[in-house]
Amino acid sequence: MLKLRIFILLPFFILVASCSSPEDVTKGAFFHWFEYEGNDEYYNENQPGENEFFNPVLSGFYPDPSICKKEGDYYLVNSTFSFFPGVPVFHSNDLVNWKQIGHVLDRPSQLNITNQEISEGVFAPAISYNPHNDTFYMVTTFVGGDGNFLVKAKDPAGPWSDPVLIPEVPGIDPSLFFDDDGRAWVVNNGDPRGESIYPGHKAIWIQEYDVDKDEMTGPRKMIVDGGHDISQKPIWIEGPHIYKVNGFYYLMAAEGGTAEAHSEVVFRSRNVTGPYESYEGNPILTQRNLDSDRPNPVTSTGHADLIKFEDGSWWAVFLGVRPYLDNHFNTGRETFLLPVSWKDGWPVILESGKEVPLTVKSSHQLNSGVENEFFPNGNFTVRDDFESDSLELYWNFIRTPKDDWYEITGGDLRIDFRPVTFREAKNPAFIGRRQQHQNFSASAEISLVAGDLNDRAGLVCFRTETNNYFLGVAYEQGELVAFVEKTIIRQGTPEKKRLAMKKTGLGADDSILLRIDGRGEFLDFLISEDKEEWESLADGQDATYLSTATAGGFVGTYIGMYAEGLD
Repeated sequence: MLKLRIFILLPFFILVASCSSPEDVTKGAFFHWFEYEGNDEYYNENQPGENEFFNPVLSGFYPDPSICKKEGDYYLVNSTFSFFPGVPVFHSNDLVNWKQIGHVLDRPSQLNITNQEISEGVFAPAISYNPHNDTFYMVTTFVGGDGNFLVKAKDPAGPWSDPVLIPEVPGIDPSLFFDDDGRAWVVNNGDPRGESIYPGHKAIWIQEYDVDKDEMTGPRKMIVDGGHDISQKPIWIEGPHIYKVNGFYYLMAAEGGTAEAHSEVVFRSRNVTGPYESYEGNPILTQRNLDSDRPNPVTSTGHADLIKFEDGSWWAVFLGVRPYLDNHFNTGRETFLLPVSWKDGWPVILESGKEVPLTVKSSHQLNSGVENEFFPNGNFTVRDDFESDSLELYWNFIRTPKDDWYEITGGDLRIDFRPVTFREAKNPAFIGRRQQHQNFSASAEISLVAGDLNDRAGLVCFRTETNNYFLGVAYEQGELVAFVEKTIIRQGTPEKKRLAMKKTGLGADDSILLRIDGRGEFLDFLISEDKEEWESLADGQDATYLSTATAGGFVGTYIGMYAEGLD
């Protein structure tokens, strides 16, 4: 079991020079480094062979994958909901080893998330490449904001344009398809024509997009009503993509909702606007109806996108989850990769009854990758010593920052004490990264230069404003204390509940070590005052409190550095 270590150096006041006054001191929480480790049992017990890889290829909260290519380069994006920057962009040459190269929405002018709920914000971004004007496009939905919009760029690493709003397209999950003749089409999820005839009844619509004018044109047309078989009352047909293969237009979409009944279905037509026929072998991907007691289960699979590799093979990226203990999962919905077979002119990602494997054989040579260059999967360790002038791309904020409340200086990350907490639908002083394993460890070293008795800092395990844990340090009545808090709801309001506290007896020049061990359904919080022996502060805390089954929503758990200074 790996340990989550947090090293925290906490002088109440630090004089930067013997002649300095308290007013000269730059106050804040100074994080000197942060490290994350994963230790899942499957990856310890299995090693991929030659040209094999581990699923998921992007572990942790990387849902709703969309993929495109330009020549031999492949680009992938994911949903980010109300985290900022929005929509990470990954690059690969082999579909397995991915390097993050930027974010699509990295400016407030592109994405202004204010008080939206955590599971609002950016839904299901779809990336595509238009060879007719050598331009990349990303189209998505800002739920709780401006609705559907697109941005474009010559380089997928950015910068991307400010949003082009497309209010003529209602609903969610738009996707752009560029045809051989240069015309472009938007397909998306929307309400059916007329009244819905059952709960969850949705439809797929298509409308032409004028590339030269950057606007919708022509009539909207419903091309799928309900899903594969409307007599079965399928729910939430969404996440559509169109591909042209051997003279057919293939329309692929998710169906069944994003939980255990999630699936992928496919249709085809000789014309882009239909009529579309449904594949009698649908669904072409699902894990529903499998034994829930199977080892190493992957569930909730769907929201797929297809890509043709340079060697002619076809592959699918899709979301899935790795649950523990009766379908709890804290890691969110992750990005998986599987080969696609063609049967009688139809693409099939996984035959009915087959399980998603966690080890997969590739049909082509895989890049070995370079340490700290590519996004790792399996078990790994990532450390940030804050030596760069900017944050690494895997760090995120909760909502869009409006103030410069952090800085990287002298190899430290300094975070201001702000009168905003993670229990509010605002932008707290939180900088976090995804939990990517059931068994994880994260560590940090921090110096607290406090100017007020209410200044506190530490690490937060964050799922929502109401579902989180805080392992922190502060001065209380002149003494340095370490504590663990859990947010609870009392009379409809999130409140902190102290689970444990210890007066450390440390002086202003001493440091303290804090550690959180994540082990499936449990979280352990420990401290060390002498940096050798660990003392339990709060063992066996309920990690399912951070799971989707308990907290709800569409995101995963973040572990982040945090500071607050309340009035």
